[in-house]
Amino acid sequence: MKQSSESARFSRSYAQRVLLPRAVGLAVGFFCVAGVLWGKGYSPWLWGLLLWFCYLWPLMAYQITSRSPRPKELERYFVLFDSLMGGFWIATIQFNVLPSVMMLSMLAMNNTAAGGARFVVQGFVLQALGMLLSGLVLGFGFSPDTSQAELYACIPMLVIHPMTIGLVLYRLAIQLSRHKKALRDLSRTDSLTQLFNRGYWKERLQQAFEHCRQAQQPASLALIDVDHFKTTNDRHGHVIGDLVLRRLSEFMRSHLRAEDLAGRYGGDEFCVLLPGLQPEAAREVLARLSRELAGEAWERVPELRVSLSIGVAGFDPAMPDATEWLRRADQALYEAKGQGRDRIVLASELDAAARRA
Repeated sequence: MKQSSESARFSRSYAQRVLLPRAVGLAVGFFCVAGVLWGKGYSPWLWGLLLWFCYLWPLMAYQITSRSPRPKELERYFVLFDSLMGGFWIATIQFNVLPSVMMLSMLAMNNTAAGGARFVVQGFVLQALGMLLSGLVLGFGFSPDTSQAELYACIPMLVIHPMTIGLVLYRLAIQLSRHKKALRDLSRTDSLTQLFNRGYWKERLQQAFEHCRQAQQPASLALIDVDHFKTTNDRHGHVIGDLVLRRLSEFMRSHLRAEDLAGRYGGDEFCVLLPGLQPEAAREVLARLSRELAGEAWERVPELRVSLSIGVAGFDPAMPDATEWLRRADQALYEAKGQGRDRIVLASELDAAARRA
């Protein structure tokens, strides 16, 4: 049922995109043909056919396409039908140069957009058949000269149709830009927590490392581990485990600054880069985050209490690369776990303890 609903939505969306260029192109194309036919005594049925093709056919095509499970395939047939009818009207106006060239250009543009160069060739074949049909029904004729009145009748198509195509292309470009941004964000974001994923966060860490080295600015790197997360998963289930990770990510977004970079490093481990903060200041920020999470009431599991072990390492110009920075934060995290968890350990404290020893 869901797949059927998505298919119907796609059909409507596709039909709407095609409707505008066809409706506007044929509406202004009417004047190109009518300007040549006017005053030449053609029968009412021919005028009725012209009105139907230029004003009713686009709406009929839209209604049919919007209800089709295969709108793209159906639209290709409709574009070929447009070519057939275009050839019919070109022969009917006896190959009057200006309107004929304009119609051929419009049809070639539509055929190219629908199926590329090979489809253009198919369109030419259908146009030739349309010309033959017109000759068989109305007689063959050749009157290429374009009068001034016929030239004026072509102005709406000269002006309006290119603007319409430009508008369609502009909308398509905006849509593609949005899709590209969405895909880029998706490739950078962890699906569960909506924080940066490990790969992208490490790219940003490398950039921050280079910036700190060049600008001689402080920064702190923190690795965060959810204490006893495996036990929480085993005891309460993965749904609760996922809820804990999502809630932690929400706390991180609300407690950290806009310039701080938070990511999911893997499993129950998170990473945060805090530009401009010395480790002591970073500890205060992360301590508030840890306290807030520890005091969180879990409606579905009232007895649950979540604590964090955190290791923090400040930027040191003597470090050879960002990997060393990350390693020092990991050492501090390991020490926080070793000391009983639910605490924050600074890498500088480990260095001081090592010197005293």
